[in-house]
Amino acid sequence: MGNDQVIPSFDLKEQGMTGLGTVYYNLLEPALIERALIRGEGKLGQGGTFLVSTGKYTGRSPKDKHVVKTATTADTIWWDNNAEMSPEGFAALHTDMLDYMQGRDLFVQDLYAGADPTLRLDVRIVTELAWHSLFCRHLLRRPEIAELAEFHPDFTIINCPGFKADPARHDCKSDTVIAMNFDEKLILIGGTEYAGENKKSVFTLLNYLLPDKGVMPMHCSANHAPGNPVDTAIFFGLSGTGKTTLSADPDRTLIGDDEHGWSDRGTFNFEGGCYAKTISLSPKAEPEIYATTQRFGTVIENMVYDPYTMDLDFEDDSLTPNMRCAYPLDYISNASDTALGGHPKNIIMLTCDAFGVLPPISRLTPAQAMYHFLSGFTSRMAGTERGVTEPSPVFSTCFGAPFMPRRPEVYGNLLREKIAKHGATCWLVNTGWTGGAFGTGSRMPIKATRALLTAALDGSLHEATFRKDPNFGFDVPVTVAGVDSGLLDPRSTWTDKKAYDAQAQKLVEMFAENFDQYLAYIDEDVKAAAIG
Repeated sequence: MGNDQVIPSFDLKEQGMTGLGTVYYNLLEPALIERALIRGEGKLGQGGTFLVSTGKYTGRSPKDKHVVKTATTADTIWWDNNAEMSPEGFAALHTDMLDYMQGRDLFVQDLYAGADPTLRLDVRIVTELAWHSLFCRHLLRRPEIAELAEFHPDFTIINCPGFKADPARHDCKSDTVIAMNFDEKLILIGGTEYAGENKKSVFTLLNYLLPDKGVMPMHCSANHAPGNPVDTAIFFGLSGTGKTTLSADPDRTLIGDDEHGWSDRGTFNFEGGCYAKTISLSPKAEPEIYATTQRFGTVIENMVYDPYTMDLDFEDDSLTPNMRCAYPLDYISNASDTALGGHPKNIIMLTCDAFGVLPPISRLTPAQAMYHFLSGFTSRMAGTERGVTEPSPVFSTCFGAPFMPRRPEVYGNLLREKIAKHGATCWLVNTGWTGGAFGTGSRMPIKATRALLTAALDGSLHEATFRKDPNFGFDVPVTVAGVDSGLLDPRSTWTDKKAYDAQAQKLVEMFAENFDQYLAYIDEDVKAAAIG
């Protein structure tokens, strides 16, 4: 025990967790790294980073995520997208996990989800691994020490990677399980060491709870102009589309890189840290993020390193292309102290188009914005989920379907209402391929993407001449200072123009086929946007 922890008055015994080994409450970073090293969970890297491999699972397991079906959730959950679990299966899972925990040492972090104190959720995370506790301290928001003594969790997460579920007994699909019981305010995770399951469980939880409070939960990064939170921009996008990289603009203040809420008060970060992909991370293009890979306490996940010098190899993806680093938000020099912003002035929807069809930037009407938000088109990038080895086209509604427990229209209507109430300009930005599809073309130059975003955010892009895209009907700038005008017309970048036309038609048909599922729930102007 000792003086290196803060034990709250409401401890694990009060939650029915008894017969445990040593329980470490709210250890700080040095103590967590010390315990993790003693337990052989990883290696100490340069600058005091912690290097770890997550073993079999190096990405999320979305097919193993379940929601318990009860009278409360039966009519509120989007069951086409969320696997159900019976209350009986969950009860057996909980009992068996508590049995597994008997005599084992555990690590507890009492943390906040949400920078807005009026809307935050108090979350207790109980982990089998010390480095998971370190990861959670980075990714959620840390209470003041004085606040911990009386901490009482709204929800509890128990994560035991060494526990294997029994599909027949626990009503799940494999020995890996992420089970969410909204009635019991309890989330159980077992069978995977991938730390991202912790943060995405909290995100899913907030995605369920906040709409009832009129708050739009968003899978997005956010920043604002220096000293001017009113000039806030949000960046929707799945992993690998550039949310973290593009929001970490040295000329703007970073609110957060992945998960936010939009309330009547403005924008607020759910998290207290960042979880950035490190494959091909460049000290020139992304200096701030790169620097975190040598700072004390940063968790380096699934990266190859030299066993003697501990130098990281940013190009070796033999463990996974989904190599990552997790660090507190204040490791970014221009990060907001409050993690709060105003109502978004610009909404950026990031897509990684492996077809090579979409322009690098397009301006959307509100109806088109809802159409593309509900469509959520991108390419699933290699490594983010198990079994994905190369980019593949995917429609992930709301740019985050795996984390959406409610039907997409709930989030789509919330977004549309807030755009109408507060006003915002919406842009679709393609960070994917140009000059051909994946395998033939090349990745969109990040320098061009940054220049286009700068023009959009400072308002100068509004002064450009726009053309109507013949495939999707949105407005595309013809010329932008500092950007090759040929890049703005994707068809011109293809050597074979007929091949582009065929590829574009294929993509349009894919959009239409995917959007059929929403036609019964949307207004006529959005239907018109779907037609183009």
